[in-house]
This record gives sequence, C-alpha cells and structure tokens, in this order.
Amino acid sequence: MQEIQEYGAWRARVADTLEQYRGWVQAAELLDGAAEQRLARALARVRDDRLSVAFVAEFSRGKSELINAIFFADYGQRIVPSSPGRTTMCPTELAWDPQLPPCVRLLPIETRAQRLATSDYREDAGAWTVLPLDLDAPGRMIETFRQVSLTRRVSAEEARSYGLYDQEDPDLAGTVGDDGLIEIPQWRHALINFPHPLLKQGLVILDTPGLNAIGTEPELTLNLIPNAHAVLFILAAETGVTKSDIEVWRTHIGAGPGRMVVLNKIDALWDELRSERENDAAIARQQASVAQLLGVTESQVFPVSAHKGLVGRVNQDMALFEKSRIGQLESALFNELIPARQDILRCQLREDMDAITAGQQALLGTRIRDLVEQLQELYSLRGKNQGVIAHMMRRVEMEKKEFDASLFKLQGTRAVFATLSTELYTSIGMDVVQEQVDAVRAAMEGVRFATGLRAPVRVFFDEARANLDASSAKIGEIGAMMETMYRKFSAEHGLALAMPMALSLARYRAEIDAIEAIWQKQSGTATLLITSRGTMLERFVDSIAARVKATFRSANADVEAWLKVIMAPLEAQIRQHREQLRHRQSSIQRIHDATEGLEQKIAAFEAAQQDLEQVKARLALLTGAVTRVLDASLSDEPSSASATQALEPA
Repeated sequence: MQEIQEYGAWRARVADTLEQYRGWVQAAELLDGAAEQRLARALARVRDDRLSVAFVAEFSRGKSELINAIFFADYGQRIVPSSPGRTTMCPTELAWDPQLPPCVRLLPIETRAQRLATSDYREDAGAWTVLPLDLDAPGRMIETFRQVSLTRRVSAEEARSYGLYDQEDPDLAGTVGDDGLIEIPQWRHALINFPHPLLKQGLVILDTPGLNAIGTEPELTLNLIPNAHAVLFILAAETGVTKSDIEVWRTHIGAGPGRMVVLNKIDALWDELRSERENDAAIARQQASVAQLLGVTESQVFPVSAHKGLVGRVNQDMALFEKSRIGQLESALFNELIPARQDILRCQLREDMDAITAGQQALLGTRIRDLVEQLQELYSLRGKNQGVIAHMMRRVEMEKKEFDASLFKLQGTRAVFATLSTELYTSIGMDVVQEQVDAVRAAMEGVRFATGLRAPVRVFFDEARANLDASSAKIGEIGAMMETMYRKFSAEHGLALAMPMALSLARYRAEIDAIEAIWQKQSGTATLLITSRGTMLERFVDSIAARVKATFRSANADVEAWLKVIMAPLEAQIRQHREQLRHRQSSIQRIHDATEGLEQKIAAFEAAQQDLEQVKARLALLTGAVTRVLDASLSDEPSSASATQALEPA
C-alpha cells in the first residue's frame, strides 16, 4: 500500500504548492476571474482526486475476503462481511469524506420503484438511512457492516415493481418460494464512510453483489464499473471460468488498462499428497486455461488465496502470506494503477498552469509596457514648457475619450453575448435533456415488443449528439465574436491580450458515443428476445438515461463556467488601461502645476518598473516550483529548500 500513500503525499505537496502560489499571485494582483476560477478548479481536482477499485465476481468467489486481505488485514479481523454463500447483497462503496462522520448510508430498495438512478439520490440526504459506526467498538461496527448482507422476502408483484422479478425470465421464475415470496436485497446501495488510512488518501473500493445483480442494478455496469480505475474480476480456482463468467467479462469488463483477473482460492489446489512443484504446476495450468478462455495474457491472471493471505497477515505468518501470492497481486495492481492515474492528473494540471501563466504574463507585460510608455512620456517633458505639457494633457484626454467610446461599443457586444448565451442553453440546457428523456421513455412504453426499443433509443442518442453539435456551433460563434473584440482592443489600444479561453464539448460527444456503445452491447438481439420490454425499459431509464443526463450536467457546468470568465481577461485589461490613463492624466496635470516634481515622478516610475521586473522574475520562480512538484516521481522526497524559498513572500 506504500504506492497509495506516496501518491497521496504527492497530491498533498501539489495542493500545498498551488495554494502558496495562489496566495502570492493574488497578493500581486495577477489573477483575473478566469485564472482564479481555473486555479480553484485545479486545486479541487487535486484534493478530490479518487482512485476507484471495483471488485466483480459471482457469489462465493471470495470477493469480500479479498478486499479484507488487501485493505483491512491490519485490523486483525474481517471488516467487510465475508462468509460462505452470498454476503454482499447490494453495491457497496467504501470511501472517506471528512465532511461526514464515520457511518454507513443505505439506500432503501423501495427507491427502485421511483424509476430514478442511484446517482439521482446521492445528493438527497433524506433518501438514505444513516447508521453511525462506533470505531471504538469493533463488534458493533462489524454488525453495522452486515447491513449490506440483509435481505427480505416480498411478493412477486412487489419484486416486479422494483424491477427485480420478471415472470418471463426462466432464471428468475425459479426464485419464487413455496410461499409465493421472493428474496430480495433490503438495500439498493451502500456508502460506507470509514477513516481507513488508504481511504483517506482518496482510495474508493467498490464491492459488487453477485453477477446476477448486473441485470437488476444496471448502473453498476453502465456507470460504476466502467468508470473504475481498476477492475478485479474474481474467479474460483477450483471451478475456473463458467459460462456466465465469460459473458460478464466480454460484455461488461473486457481486457484493457487496469483490468485484472484474479484466480482466487488456489489453496483448494494445494494437495498435500503432491509436491509443491506439482501444486504450482496445477495452478499454472488453471491460470493458462483462464487466460485462454478470457482472451488475456497469463500475466494478467493472478492466482491467489485471499483467505490464506488474510490469515497470514493477521497471524503475522509471512510464509503463509507469501504462499497466498496476495503480495504479487497488490504490486501489480498499484504499480499499474497509480502511475497511470498520476500521469492523467499531471497532464490536466499542466494544461491548467499553462493557461494561467499565459494570462499572468500578458497582464504583467501590459503593466510593464504602460510604465515604460509613461516613463518615456515623462522623459520627454524634461525641459519642455507649459505649452508642450498642456498639449500632452490634451492628447491623453483624447485617448481617454477614444477608449470610453470603445467601451460603449463593448456594451453592445455584451448584449449580443447575452443573446447568444441564451440561445446556447436552448440546445444544452437540462430542461431540453429532460424533455428528450421523457420523450424516449414514452416512445419505449408504446412499443409492444422489446426488439422495438431500438428505434426510439437510436433517435434519443442522435438527438443528444445533435444538441451537442448545435451547442458547439454556438460556442464557436461566441468565441469568434469575443476573439474579434479582443483583437480590436489589442490593435486600437495596445492591450497585450491573450486570446479568450476556448471551450470544447468533444469529450462529452465522445461520452455519448461510449454510452450508446454500452447500450448496444448490452441490448443485442439475443438479450432483447429473452428479456421483457419492461425490464429493458427499467434498465434504460435507471442507467443509460441517467448517465446521459449526468454527461449533459457536466457539460452545462463547463459552459456556465466558461461564459462567466470568457470576458474576464479583457475586462481586467480594460480596468488596468483605464487606471493607467487616469494616472497619466493626473501625473501630467501635477507636473503642469509644478514642474519641479518631474524628476521625483520619474524616479517613482523607475522604481515601480524595477518592482514589476522583480515580480516577473518571482513569477517565473513560482511557476518553476509548481512544475518541479508536478514532475516529481512518487518516491521523491518533498520539495527542496530552493522550491520552498521560491514560494515564500518577498
């Protein structure tokens, strides 16, 4: 687990360095609205970064035991419920949020009747049953954890209302007991807020129910599992790969970065009547068979014994722990996962810093140029008579009037900007998305057979893409208008303006394509023929439509933030230029009234120019310090003294 701790320490160093950087540039008045917002988002990205690891398996594969062995062995007992049979009945996320007390939050299964996705309830505190965790009483704490294992028996009609029973499905028909009742999970989803050191570092563990929950809670396969940074697919060594295992692997997981196959319970292959070499050979044969059936390399299949690994760690029996091979799995998991995650975060932060420093350099450049111009103007006053000084006063006044006239034109641009912004929300607004979700739902309810669901869903995705394309066109129109205005002010008034920050919705369009691909993959002809129309409708609304709405919600947040700050650099330069004109006017006026103050004024401006050059040099040091921290490897020691000194106030 050292890799996670090192990654957390690296993130903490980056956050501290960015915080010090922000404090200094704020004091130096080098942050306009756009840069301040971008820096705040960069800090939030570092602090809120999560590493999510999902454990997926059929029941009785030792999934919960593996979680205990990897993450909770130091507690000397099982934290996550683990026993023969099914122990995890609902998707369970273990994480740490310092804003909340240690607790287990449980979403009642009855919420499935509302036809809302789990994600729709995350911010609704009233929807969850909250049970506190008594960290000082392990027995009571573990009993609270057992909530994720609870079930209850309901009528077939009630189970059907939750989308948990379909009489046309032969696999589910056999779950009805002699009393006519069906066993269902008591809870739909569990969020465990637990102050484990690794969870505090940003690790999120997703423990999934057995594979049969894939159909009943499709948000697992459409949101939580695909978005996990690592997915461990657990099989049992004595059974190998079953038909349902192959189907879930191909449909919902598949080979790729961060996807690993765990062949658990290898202790079942430890035959005391055979030599250790023969036992290893038997495990290797099973490993090769699993790799062939799943279409992965043998190096992606990790034979382990979660039970023996847990026992070895708890009892400090290192020989048993080594024999369990848990250590090899841990090394592979974190050596692959964490560097990849660090690279992604590092690239995002570099992009943010490049945009921020470009704006600051432009702002500093304008200040220095204005000072130089004023100095040149003051130098030219040496030896000049009152008439020349009066002429210069008139020239500054004329410049000020021309600038004010430009500002009047800017008001017209603002009006057009407001109109275009309103038009933008007619294609990307959440009310538009909700209307389309309602429309596709009504169309799906109107078809007679499940196979007829394809057409309305295809239209839904086409409309979603069309809305994003229309929004991108409108964003381009707004960006072109603002770029014209930026160029105009730069040319007419000599402002050193960086072009306005661009915005692209390409990643959201790609996300819509990915969501549609998942739907097509999970609603093939065979699935449609054996699955009822009602079940497919529930699956679509609960997961696909919810994820599309989440995508548009994120796009809306980006658009809103962009619209707020696209004018910020221009407005900051306008305020500075107006202030500079006012200073020039007052300086020349004072010199006109008392020419003996000219040399003192020149000296003051020369000192101000030197101060700005020092600010520029310090900014370069600050940027270098941030870059060094970003580029540091996980094993590097904290920033050197030189980097720390660069961040200290002058």
